[in-house]
Amino acid sequence: MNAPARCTALVAEDEWLVRIDIVEALETAGFTVREAESAEHALLLIAEALPQVLVTDIRLGGALDGWSLAEEYRRGHPAGGVVYASANVPLTTRQVDGSFFFSKPVLMTALVDACLGLCTDQNQTPT
Repeated sequence: MNAPARCTALVAEDEWLVRIDIVEALETAGFTVREAESAEHALLLIAEALPQVLVTDIRLGGALDGWSLAEEYRRGHPAGGVVYASANVPLTTRQVDGSFFFSKPVLMTALVDACLGLCTDQNQTPT
């Protein structure tokens, strides 16, 4: 299954090898992908062009973590899709509503499927 037209994702991951794997998997599925190595960098990219899906690690280089990044993203885009991919323990009290959490190492097919579902949900037109 390929991503719907104009489906965009932002990958916030400070480990470049992991980031490359996620980016390549999403691009192969048809996503337009931007990447950031920190939450602060991700917020700058979000301000430039709002992605439909945010994929974030929890511990990122910088002052903000992935929990805070997802919360800030949702403030500006309440329907935006969020996928967490982390070796940290999932904190359901910090996860934004309707998000997915994947423990590392991540099964890329599952992560891509989650992103596809989130993007498709946003592209549905009411009947």
